[in-house]
Amino acid sequence: MTTLQQARGMGPIALPDGLVRHLTALGIVAALILAIFFRDAADMTAIWWTSSTFNHCLLILPLLGWLVWQRRAELAELTPQTSLLGLAIVGAGATGWLLGEAAAVAVARHLGLVMMLQGSVVAILGTTVARGLLFPLFYMFFLVPVGEEFVPALQLITADLSMVLLNLFGLPAHIEGVFITTPSGYFEVAEACSGVMFLIAMVALGALMANLCFSTWPRRIGFMALCIAVPIIANGIRAFGTIYIADSSGIGFAESFDHVIYGWFFFALVIAIVMAIGWRFVDRELDEPAFDPRQLQPRSVPQEATSRIGIVSGLALIIAILPVAWSAAMAQSGRVPVPTGLAAPSIEGWETMSQRSDTEWTATYDGADAVVTARYRHRDHARIDLAIGYFSDQDEGRELVGFGQGGLPAESEWSWVDDSAPVEGGHAYRITAPGPVNREVIDSYVVGDAPATGSANRAKLTTLWTRLMGGSRRAIGITISAEGRDARAAIDAFLADSGGIMGLVDRVPGLAD
Repeated sequence: MTTLQQARGMGPIALPDGLVRHLTALGIVAALILAIFFRDAADMTAIWWTSSTFNHCLLILPLLGWLVWQRRAELAELTPQTSLLGLAIVGAGATGWLLGEAAAVAVARHLGLVMMLQGSVVAILGTTVARGLLFPLFYMFFLVPVGEEFVPALQLITADLSMVLLNLFGLPAHIEGVFITTPSGYFEVAEACSGVMFLIAMVALGALMANLCFSTWPRRIGFMALCIAVPIIANGIRAFGTIYIADSSGIGFAESFDHVIYGWFFFALVIAIVMAIGWRFVDRELDEPAFDPRQLQPRSVPQEATSRIGIVSGLALIIAILPVAWSAAMAQSGRVPVPTGLAAPSIEGWETMSQRSDTEWTATYDGADAVVTARYRHRDHARIDLAIGYFSDQDEGRELVGFGQGGLPAESEWSWVDDSAPVEGGHAYRITAPGPVNREVIDSYVVGDAPATGSANRAKLTTLWTRLMGGSRRAIGITISAEGRDARAAIDAFLADSGGIMGLVDRVPGLAD
């Protein structure tokens, strides 16, 4: 027997030798899975460490250890047994990782890795022990750095809430997308002001508190709804306050006020508000056992369920390795060389010019093997900016579709306003910069032999299919943009003279079949 000192002062806890064997096997399998997927584990850790949005994930690992330690007395009374259900979960995670690798979606790979680790726990310790560890296993999902996808929606919500309060307090204001104009100035609800950092951290904290402080599901669900609503409303109030103070005391004072308020002080205030509201509904003692082992322990455990640890552990590792092997095999097929002689296409009625854009703007295709840019002028003085990014293949950090790729550069003064009238094979939208300066932009994607599309999701699905099943891996990004009041008319004329987006691609030297 191996013993642990019981936290409640009731003497030592005896760990059955069978449980020790299962835990040893689990430790080995988990270590090997982390070694196999070291790149993804390292990527996740780097995100936790460098991104303020996910700094709270650094606390999740010790919290997981504490949650398991808190249950050690009850877990010692359960008999571990291997489970085929766990192998199915490992398989689901491996499939998710493969899909994420094929589509170059990091969050899918990270989620797949976490699910493989969760499935290993269920497979090697069994469903009985897994039920005792149900919340810690669920809480592992918060290790996945996900949630920044909600930034655009949160920006719009914050802007709308600010407008409601500005109107309520009688301050004249006009809103366009995430931009608010008042008599004192021109304000943008930027990505950093969306409140996503505090919302994600609050949801993670709320899930922990809901498990520790509430025993009934209605109260848990209500508390989680509170953890979502309060940060969003509070962030809208903060944005309103900044604009209102700027109108009465000047933009400089408002910016300094916002820098003081917006930070961990703001997060602490949100936590205090949520805890104050939820405290009166707490119905569970913190030292109350997480579960009753007598209700989970089956009356009898089949002998074979406790004697096939090696077989199940080996199967879990084989299942985890399969997607890596398949991905490596597919990577050897479908690669195409980078074409030589890529250059701006010739379009009848349009001539290229060396003059740069009136404002600092450029389309971005980071990681592309080749990028072609050109500026065109029509005889009626219409001007068009064109950028073409060519990828012979897509890998981590070299994706056609991603944040900052295309016509809306990351970390620039340009911001999305709204979508424009659709165009065949492209995504049309408007962006703006301080001034204000407005631009019309059309982004289009061509993956493999598929036709041009303006849907980022469709481009990712096509990428996924070609990387899973083989085929040409080339990917081409096309960005067409123009400034001014007649920007869209100029773009439409350029596309008409080019024969559409696919016609434009066919005109590019080096890309024509």
